[in-house]
Amino acid sequence: MARTLLDFVRRYYPIMVIIGAFLWAVVTIETRTSVEDDPDVKVIRLAHWQLEAGAAAAFDEMAAEYHKLHPDVRIVHEAIPETGYGAWVSTQLMGGTAPDLIEMGGGGLPSTTWLSFYTRYFLSLSDLANQPNPYNEGTELEGVILRQTFHDGMRQGYQPELQEYNKVPLSMFGCRIFYNKDLLKRLTGLDTPPSGFREFLAVCKQIRAKRSEQGSYYTPIAGSRWHLSLWEFCMFDPITFTGLYDADLDRDGYLANFELFAAVRQGALDFQHPAFRGRFQMMRDITDNFQVGYTGLQRDDGLFLFAQEKAVFMVTGTWDARSLVEQTRDSFELGIIDFPWPTPDDPDYGPLIKGTAYEWPWVSFAFGVYNKSKYPDEAKDFLLFLASQKGNERLNKLFGWIPGVRGTDMDPLVRAFQPRLAGMYAVFNQLSINLQGETWIKFLQLCAQYQIKQLELDEFLSQFEAFYRDRGQRDFEEVMKDRWRGIITDATTLGSVRSRALEATGTQAKSLWVKYRLLLAGRILGSEGSINVYNRLVAGERIPAYEKPYEHRPQALARVRDRIAREIAAASADGAPRP
Repeated sequence: MARTLLDFVRRYYPIMVIIGAFLWAVVTIETRTSVEDDPDVKVIRLAHWQLEAGAAAAFDEMAAEYHKLHPDVRIVHEAIPETGYGAWVSTQLMGGTAPDLIEMGGGGLPSTTWLSFYTRYFLSLSDLANQPNPYNEGTELEGVILRQTFHDGMRQGYQPELQEYNKVPLSMFGCRIFYNKDLLKRLTGLDTPPSGFREFLAVCKQIRAKRSEQGSYYTPIAGSRWHLSLWEFCMFDPITFTGLYDADLDRDGYLANFELFAAVRQGALDFQHPAFRGRFQMMRDITDNFQVGYTGLQRDDGLFLFAQEKAVFMVTGTWDARSLVEQTRDSFELGIIDFPWPTPDDPDYGPLIKGTAYEWPWVSFAFGVYNKSKYPDEAKDFLLFLASQKGNERLNKLFGWIPGVRGTDMDPLVRAFQPRLAGMYAVFNQLSINLQGETWIKFLQLCAQYQIKQLELDEFLSQFEAFYRDRGQRDFEEVMKDRWRGIITDATTLGSVRSRALEATGTQAKSLWVKYRLLLAGRILGSEGSINVYNRLVAGERIPAYEKPYEHRPQALARVRDRIAREIAAASADGAPRP
């Protein structure tokens, strides 16, 4: 009997799965339809791509809490897998069937596509951003306008191209190194990994020499193409900070792609610059401890290796913290450490170290309101509920993430992820090197060869620099043409803002005129002037104001040192902490 049943299941298993999926879909649609057809209930649909452990329960609990306050409103959330999220959102928006609240960004869609969606399908939330959140009454944030209640001033909710707030972010994120405490102890005898860079590499070397009972070697760091990008962002790119001293021609603290090209053409630096060499040498130091073939692997491949206890370390972010704890609870004890930063006396990286790595407190996981929502006011109100001090703290504790709102407590699991607000930041990275066109393709090709050790560092950098100098001119000209095209688009936007400002009155008129002046100065006059300057620099013209952007006279440096010494002495005399 049992064998007959087993044979039946094996034979008809695919059909049973299809029938089960169909029945589930019918029940889901019928349930949702019955709720939405109730005239006494306002249904707010919310879509996101968060499939981490606890995400569904978190939204369910927050929806239930909101329903207690507003019995006539029902929140229904739906999770869409990230791989298909972009296509799903595009279809829903163009078809006029999108949910009321939509998680913005991601899904494989480029930022330009999302920008076009913002302008066409979403409501402006600037009015919301500049008013106090009513759900903060009775807290320290009572009366504080919404954007000022966030750690980053709600910067991630602001769209510079539109000069508008069009989304409300809810969570702050960060990256750290997770490690298998049990495996580390067994292979090295250490309870915790060292914090120094050289000591960390020595531990990785010790791990590589160990074998399992089956005779296979252990991997020090679980890696993949996806994991490499996190190492680059958090550790390799900040090493390039000192390149700012020679190439920041407009002195804005950042290095744009056209600015780097102009600096190279001017002879201000080349790709043998210590900061650039250090960035790629550090990449080699770390990736030598990844598993073989990591460049062809995806995120889940690295995670699988770590979960199987075949690797000791793995870098990821707060978004994975709760899921990792759940997955490894019965296997091994999980630990979290910061990135092993080199010290100023390091033989290779010491001269590049001007501090630790700065971590921007960016608040993301943002939602926008669909402009064809049946209940836009209720949708906005639910966002305010999630962005309140108490609501945001509760939501993020359920997720195991860092709250985006000030004055909140966080899950102990993610306290190690709190961002550092001082230190070095990236100057040379894939954004600054990307002139698009053939130079970018050449960089990717040569960098891939360097990663798999078909090229050494000197070969990689010299080959790319030769191509960059020779063919970069054509790509640079295309970048400048794109900026000119952007000015035409900005001029159209500027005309629209000016027209609205002339028709408006009171506070709205004042706000629109501020927006008009910012657009005019920053995106028209400033952009046109910078295009002309960079064209002259690339052509070889010497402009004294753009030489040695951070060179200071000895007298100026002496005055700075004297002022700092006096401030330290005064603070010490008062018994206050040293500045």
